[in-house]
Amino acid sequence: MIEKTLDSLVLEVKEMSPKLGSRAEFDSFKSTISGPKGKLTDVMKLMGKVPKEEKPAMGKKINEAKQVIQASMDEANKRIEESELLSSLGPTIDPTLPSPDSEKGVLHPIAQVRDQIVELFNRIGFAVVEGTELETEYYCFDALNIAKDHPARDMQDSYFLPNAIQMANVSKESDEKYLLRTHTSSVQIRTLLKEKPPIRIVAPGRCFRRDTPDATHSANFHQIEGLYVDKNVSLTDLKATLDYFVKMVFGDSAKTRLRPSFFPFTEPSFEMDFYSPNLGKLSNQWLEIMGCGMVDPEVFKSVGLDPNEYSGYAFGMGIERIAMILQGVDDIRYYYQNDIRFLRQFSD
Repeated sequence: MIEKTLDSLVLEVKEMSPKLGSRAEFDSFKSTISGPKGKLTDVMKLMGKVPKEEKPAMGKKINEAKQVIQASMDEANKRIEESELLSSLGPTIDPTLPSPDSEKGVLHPIAQVRDQIVELFNRIGFAVVEGTELETEYYCFDALNIAKDHPARDMQDSYFLPNAIQMANVSKESDEKYLLRTHTSSVQIRTLLKEKPPIRIVAPGRCFRRDTPDATHSANFHQIEGLYVDKNVSLTDLKATLDYFVKMVFGDSAKTRLRPSFFPFTEPSFEMDFYSPNLGKLSNQWLEIMGCGMVDPEVFKSVGLDPNEYSGYAFGMGIERIAMILQGVDDIRYYYQNDIRFLRQFSD
């Protein structure tokens, strides 16, 4: 009698559980099977009437039936949970349809200006070379004729790494320190050591200095530097290149001037200013935008080139500085605040 009831109950659960379509139906059916007044509960109550010698076999039969019933109920419960989850997520998405988001990503304003500058120099034969942001003192200072006691080596100006850090096949000297590069001039040194003139490159990249952030300074900023090395390169070549750059960026009416300055890696050295009547409130005034000069002979000697045979010029500018002028931005910190309202202003 009990065996027939169990077989009938197992068959009923197997037939009904796949048909349960909602949480309410599942709970209602479950109560009729294993609830306080359920059919399985009633069968278990009959165990008291089973002869003692038959109880082990009957107990095993009941446990087997309970396992089958539980498996069927678990499967139904899992199916209903998945259905409820899909329902909460909304209608099924067709992956072949176009995205409903009509807004497309755009380049960051600084990246836009960087690409514009690189493209202008590409036109006149400058190749793009990039280097590591983590550098050694040799590439960042020594090879650039920057003395051991130069302020740029002071911890207040540069981000030095702990002395314990070692980098295989990177150091040129056994006792030099590692730092986040303070300029992309290190890329010029690496290029001069690896290639032979003629060399004509621009090196864009991120740099780091321990500056207190304000409207015109940032501890993280971007530079682009240029280098041209060949035989008989003159200051006239440098001036012509920079005149071309300024006119292409700021208009044909822009003018440039060079003011004497000092950099350890160039001699003579200059600060370059430009003037343009097309800059709104910045019109009719000279604006400084870069440093430049002829490559110092000591730099050539440090990379194994004969300064009597080769000459060259170098220049470097802050990309943010150019971007701020072109885009009318008066605080460099806006570029790093990730305010989409600000960044979207410069999308095409």
